[in-house]
Amino acid sequence: MVKKEFQAESKRLLELMVNSIYTHKEIFLRELISNASDAIDKIYYRALTDENLQFNKEDYYIKISVDKENRIVKISDTGIGMTDKELEENLGVIARSGSLAFKKENKAKEGYDIIGQFGVGFYSAFMVADNVTVISRALGSDQACKWESNGIDGYTMEPADKEAVGTDVILKIKENTEDEDFDQFLEEYRLKSIVKKYSDFIRYPIKMDLTKSKPKEGSEDEYEQYTEEEIVNSMIPIWKKNKSELSAEDYENFYTEKRYGFDKPLRYIHISAEGTISYKAILFIPETIPFDYYTKEYEKGLELYSNGVLIMNKCADLLPDYFSFVKGMVDSEDLSLNISREMLQHDRQLKLIAKNLKNKIKNELKNLLKNDREKYEKFYGAFGRQLKYGVYSDFGANKEDLQNLLMFYSSTEKKMVTLDEYVSRMPEEQKYIYYASGESTEKIDKMPQTELVADKGYEILYFTDDVDEFAIKMLRQYQEKEFKSVSSGDLGIEQEENDSEDQAHQDMFAKMKELLKDKVTDVKPSQRLKNHPVCLATEGDVTIEMEKVLSAMPNNPNIKAEKVLEININHPVFKSLKDAYEQDPEKLELYTDVLYNQALLIEGLPLEDPVSFTNNICKIM
Repeated sequence: MVKKEFQAESKRLLELMVNSIYTHKEIFLRELISNASDAIDKIYYRALTDENLQFNKEDYYIKISVDKENRIVKISDTGIGMTDKELEENLGVIARSGSLAFKKENKAKEGYDIIGQFGVGFYSAFMVADNVTVISRALGSDQACKWESNGIDGYTMEPADKEAVGTDVILKIKENTEDEDFDQFLEEYRLKSIVKKYSDFIRYPIKMDLTKSKPKEGSEDEYEQYTEEEIVNSMIPIWKKNKSELSAEDYENFYTEKRYGFDKPLRYIHISAEGTISYKAILFIPETIPFDYYTKEYEKGLELYSNGVLIMNKCADLLPDYFSFVKGMVDSEDLSLNISREMLQHDRQLKLIAKNLKNKIKNELKNLLKNDREKYEKFYGAFGRQLKYGVYSDFGANKEDLQNLLMFYSSTEKKMVTLDEYVSRMPEEQKYIYYASGESTEKIDKMPQTELVADKGYEILYFTDDVDEFAIKMLRQYQEKEFKSVSSGDLGIEQEENDSEDQAHQDMFAKMKELLKDKVTDVKPSQRLKNHPVCLATEGDVTIEMEKVLSAMPNNPNIKAEKVLEININHPVFKSLKDAYEQDPEKLELYTDVLYNQALLIEGLPLEDPVSFTNNICKIM
């Protein structure tokens, strides 16, 4: 037996890695299985150039064995094995990988590729094991070699006996502590679940002896246990199959198996990309919104695989926030991975995949809108709000991508319409895309401010989401048509209707503005009202609905809309106002206060002094 020390740098790296690099201890099994798969791949590569070596895939497998009593977990493979020199080179120096050197010398063919090119994966075993033993017999050698280590203190090497070519990695699982449950890694069901989670698509069979039960012979109520070897991985991932082989049911089953949601997917996208970067992906657009979608607990992201091995459960960088509802996975051979399979470099390959996925999702939604309106409206009912956030966020950087996906309720169509549909129906003389904001379509229907626009026969878009106006302000215009609130001071209609406004009542309006002090920026005759006596209009960029949203925020920025009180001079109330102005200043003050508070109520704004308002109503009565 020869005892050797790790290099000083390797000691420090081993300690750092065990405690820091890997987030979940369970991934030790993923790493060891990937290494075993590599070892079998290497035989395949060797067979490509060695005519004396036949590669029969059925002869190769990985076996996980558990000895619960002695706290042993063994991962065996029938791969290429290692000589004593290779054991020392690959396991004696941390962050060195034989697979990486092997990959550089051999080009991948027929779907075979080397996963374990990252150098430190093997040492994740020390997160769960006090002692690790590796017994390996190399292809073409009669002599096996045993490598053993308890981690920091170095390792020993000695000759060993092994009947077949391949490698056994034997872990002595740690005892439980107050903080850690290591017993779980001795349970068959737990090991099986880890395999299904991370290594389900390893291309070789992963076998386990599983304990099962069956009725005792001659008995109806008694059962006996028995052990049966079972392949616990599915081996061929759905995304590597041809689309022609798959049915909608296959995709739905995959969606359910991966627990992407409890609903059925509304749409799926199967991508096989070849070119600058090669990858495969299956994406799903869900039917219903997750219950925690707008909470801090919700994590966006796609599952990320490298050659069928799960690297990340939620790779957020693959999706823009506005498409965070998309579920699914991406598998690529070309990603640069660093240190461990959990640490992904933010390189151009990942950014390129993300850009391609974004375009695929956008185009799929456009096709859904065009070809299956009912399904799209169902999707939009669940996730339209998120698309609007996407228009608003990042200073409108994504508005070009999203504007054609937006929908709003139409005053004339009485259903959801797109901006393109609205503009296509605009009369030639109509200058703006008109919209009205409120809590519901029913309330907007009754808004006094809509009267003039509706009377002209112009279509009005109803904004009922708190994000709607913020998104539209960022969009500013669509097909060179600006957006205009029906509450805006200038509707682009008034001059056509009222070329010469009677100035005789300006003194009265000036007096009313004085009475209201800083509550309004102006009081003026309305050119938009037909049947209602009063309303509030706004000047500037902040509307009344935006003011409501901002005031409801936890850190209220106290931003107010510039309100204008508009009076309908053709309404009977106006005569009472005029009489009060001419004969009873006290009554004018009373009427002004009542009208202002009525306008606030119409807008759903809180009254500053409800008691005073009710008393004033009583005085009038």
